[in-house]
Order: sequence, then structure tokens, then C-alpha cells
Amino acid sequence: MSILQAIILAIIEGITEFLPISSTGHMIIGSSLMGIASDPFTKMFTVAIQLGAIVSVIVLYWKRFFQSLDFYFKLIVAFIPAAIAGLLFNDMIDALLERVDVVGYTLLTGGIFFLFVDKIFKANETSEKQVDYPAALKIGTFQIIAMMPGVSRSAATIIGGLTQKLNKRTAAEFSFFLAVPTMFAATALKMFKYFKDGGTFGSNEITLFAIGNIVAFIVAMIAIKSFITFLTKHGFKLFGYYRIVLGIVILVLYYLGVGLSIV
Repeated sequence: MSILQAIILAIIEGITEFLPISSTGHMIIGSSLMGIASDPFTKMFTVAIQLGAIVSVIVLYWKRFFQSLDFYFKLIVAFIPAAIAGLLFNDMIDALLERVDVVGYTLLTGGIFFLFVDKIFKANETSEKQVDYPAALKIGTFQIIAMMPGVSRSAATIIGGLTQKLNKRTAAEFSFFLAVPTMFAATALKMFKYFKDGGTFGSNEITLFAIGNIVAFIVAMIAIKSFITFLTKHGFKLFGYYRIVLGIVILVLYYLGVGLSIV
């Protein structure tokens, strides 16, 4: 992987991680178009650059992270369902992560659903409800769905928030907060496996890792601010159309035998 390829992947990560459009689907397209080899470092890198995105959430919402212990307890409650599911179904999840066609179908299905989300949860926009413990647990349960590649962690948790009568802004913000422990755990696990399997960090790997995280951090900050503004004004429909198009593109390329791979 070159520095330019690392920067492009980090830009993709920063833009797509917090938008309900699946970072996995975009990583497939981006890495395949650039011809990036699916080696152990590349697989670790595409997960580990989430650290930059995590920091962007903390920087943008730093006051919330220093508000009260109650805030952290709710995040822990929301994190538990996915943590348990991840431990119990790790092998099944890894197998699904190799299925490019699954990514295409979940993008397409989710996109069709997104065309109707604004209408289904229209009443929520007048709601001032905040996240309580039961809601946190239920939103965290929705995060399990996102273990299927192509669903989008952001999409699953925002929809989970809407089912708990939260408005779009509150649901999206809690989705961002929940991303911090979830993505940190995923990154830590991926890096642990990388080093356990004999992976090393030479000067080249350190350079790519540092540049990737810095770029992901900057881009994610811009993406989060823009997404909140767009979502509250325009809703989910445009994301739905985008997911449908991307899903169709991936499926067409897959069935034509074009070499797509999940890095």
C-alpha cells in the first residue's frame, strides 16, 4: 500500500463511517479500484484508521464526554449487546465479511427501507426525548444487525434510536457516541490479532498508520458536522437512493466476475 492509497482509504473511512451508507461497501470499491492487495497489514489498517474517526467524535463533543458518569454508563449498556454477540458469533461474522454479494444485497435492501424512514418516524421530529437506560439497551441491540457487512453501524443505531422516539439529531448523536467504545474495541481486537499472527510495525507501517489516522480524523470531523445538518433538514431519502445505486453496482460487478474483495 502506498501513501496515496492510504490517504484515499482514510478519506473513504472518514466520510462513510458516520454516514448510514456502509464504510465496508466503500472500502470494497475503493480498494478494488486501486488494486490494493488484501494482506494482513491492509486488513488491520482499514480497521485501525477508525481511531482517527473516534478521536473526531471526542473532540467535537468533548463537553458531553465530561458531563457525567451517567453518560458513560449508558454507553456501556448500549455497547454490551454487540460485545456479547461479537464474542459468540465471531466465526460467523468473519465468514460474512468475506461475502461481497452480502454487502451488495444489504446495501440495496437498506436503501429501499431508507426511502420510507422519514415517513415512518415523522412524529419523532417534535420529540424532545433523551436517551434513557432502556433506550440505550435497545439501540445497542440494533447495533448487532450492523455486524452483517453492508448494513452500516451508523444506519442501524440511528434507526434504533428512532424506534425509541428520539428525533433524528438525538439519534444520530447517540450513534456517534456509541461508535467510540464499539470502534475502539474492534480496532484493539484487530491490532491484537495482527501482532499475535506475527505482524510487525516498521517505519513504513508506522508512517501509513499515522497518516491514515490523521486524515480520517480531519475528514470525519467535517463529515459529522455536515451529516447532522443534512439529516435534520433533508432526512434519509437521498442516502437511500445512494445505497441502492451502490448496492446494484457491487452486485453487477460481483456477478460479472470482477475481482472485488473486502480488504
